[in-house]
Amino acid sequence: MTSERSARAADSAPIIVAENVQKHFGSFHALRGVSMSVRPGEVVVVIGPSGSGKSTFIRTINALDPHDGGTITVDGIPLQGAKNLDAIRREVGMVFQSFNLFPHLTVLENITLAPTRVRGASRADAEARGLELLRRVGIEEQAHKYPAQLSGGQQQRVAIARALAMEPKIMLFDEPTSALDPEMIKEVLDVMKELARSGMTMLVVTHEMGFAREVADRLLFFDQGTIVEDTTPDEFYEHPKHERAKQFLSKILGH
Repeated sequence: MTSERSARAADSAPIIVAENVQKHFGSFHALRGVSMSVRPGEVVVVIGPSGSGKSTFIRTINALDPHDGGTITVDGIPLQGAKNLDAIRREVGMVFQSFNLFPHLTVLENITLAPTRVRGASRADAEARGLELLRRVGIEEQAHKYPAQLSGGQQQRVAIARALAMEPKIMLFDEPTSALDPEMIKEVLDVMKELARSGMTMLVVTHEMGFAREVADRLLFFDQGTIVEDTTPDEFYEHPKHERAKQFLSKILGH
């Protein structure tokens, strides 16, 4: 399945292109010349030790953390200051570590808010689409509950449905399972696997190494603000090239 997807992706122009991306937080140099691209339909998983720049990088793609050097282009639109920001954010859905749902709105209201306000969808159309997305993520029966009445795994599935409601071309995931109890992680990863199978372009920062191996077309290993390896999951797990990657794997996998 992954190889078919890779073959299709190889025929198309990249939908995300980052070239020599730099990011500073004061004197701290968080991203040091990051260059990479993602083709439509590709699933790219970003891994690496804490503080290596993974989350900072994914947040530069929709300017949650504006980059301060290099270029980022999303679906042919250059990301330059505020000028093209709205256009890019319409193309890109994002799911965070903390679910960021509005606590005073029901699940369905959380999902329909942006389509009605930003895309101008009618309430009826937005609600029909919202219920369809809740079915897709397996929690249609929770539509009229409030976030506080749901488990963490259910809240994260609502957050995924909310991002999908804007019909993005690209989905970004920033450690979507790291705030969850272990028994809730699988239900969120299962939704993400289904999304990958459906052909969604995905860039995923995660510590879930099994998910990375099963779902990713490519795996980026970050260390100290740079991409140290950009390869297939099998190649990374079986034949890591850099000493830092070997150390990381021995800690994570225990060998």
